[in-house]
Amino acid sequence: MDQSGIWSSEPVVLLPNMMCDARIFAPQLQFLSQRSPVLVAPLFGGDRIEDIAVHLLTMLPTRFALVGLSAGGSVALEILRRAPERVSRICLISTNPLSETPDQAAEREPMIISARTGRLEDALLRNLPPEALAPGPRRLEVLSLIRDMGLDLGSELFVDLSRALQRRRDQQATARRCRVPALVLCGEYDPLIPAKRQEFLAGLMSQASFQIIPGAGHLPTVEQPEAVNRALQSWLKTPLNLANWAKTEA
Repeated sequence: MDQSGIWSSEPVVLLPNMMCDARIFAPQLQFLSQRSPVLVAPLFGGDRIEDIAVHLLTMLPTRFALVGLSAGGSVALEILRRAPERVSRICLISTNPLSETPDQAAEREPMIISARTGRLEDALLRNLPPEALAPGPRRLEVLSLIRDMGLDLGSELFVDLSRALQRRRDQQATARRCRVPALVLCGEYDPLIPAKRQEFLAGLMSQASFQIIPGAGHLPTVEQPEAVNRALQSWLKTPLNLANWAKTEA
């Protein structure tokens, strides 16, 4: 790998999936930190996506490249909606731009009850079942990682994030207004957010590319980290269109 130069001048902010911490981005942290400042921003700040985004914006750099994974992608879109002038480029992984349907929101209620009544492990398993990941020998390893992170983060955060996702807004208009380099990554085997939905998201953004990660399900960052790292490297090397960014800031 060429060791000269940097990929982008701005820091890279990583927003994890629901009930995940920096461990979900461990391969990306190791890879990206060779060239750019990198930080992971946990999804704290309340039980609404808007509140989480506002909370994070008080702590993030003035301008940054933004990567969101699943629930982190929902927060990333809200950050883009609220402060487009601060986002120099955006990558959305396993992200749904639509609000939840009543049926989808209702499906979270039993998990919320489980988390509140001392059965967080059951809630975590229902939230991300084994079939959400690609088949193969790594599935159990990733599931164990998800369990460990979720138990460390605790029931209160599970309830807050569940409520936030139930109430999330439709972000199609936000995506249409995006004028910065964008990348949408989708796991080949992701059953939670179909590839057509994620390709649709990419189609809304004028400077977006769409890529399916072979051999990955809903969490490509740990299922197929090398493929994700290559995609992020190309995205970070994409030149900024300063004229378009100026329009966004205006």
